[in-house]
Amino acid sequence: MLALLAVDGILSALAGALLLPTYIGSVPFPISGLLSGLLNAALVWAAGLWTKSPRVAALPLWTWLLTVAVMSMGGPADDVILGGRGLMAYGALLLIGLGVAPPVWVLLRRGRWG
Repeated sequence: MLALLAVDGILSALAGALLLPTYIGSVPFPISGLLSGLLNAALVWAAGLWTKSPRVAALPLWTWLLTVAVMSMGGPADDVILGGRGLMAYGALLLIGLGVAPPVWVLLRRGRWG
């Protein structure tokens, strides 16, 4: 089950990064970063039901971070997934910040009361 949750972390990163350049009209609206963070929080919570170790419960978050790191590197033709102009130039930082904060909150909360 933990392996499936780790794969879901990878899928969350892919969906979050590929949907990050969403626009409402001409204004960037990077809501996928927040949605990816909420999904990551749910994955970490679900992983916490299968293990007592917070490090193991964070496995979906670790696979998510690794996937975002790989996508941040340039491809064979210097293609990048996370990049752009204006606000989207900070897309990777926005995705990481919004994608990591909710699951870290779940892990900290679980550490105190779980």
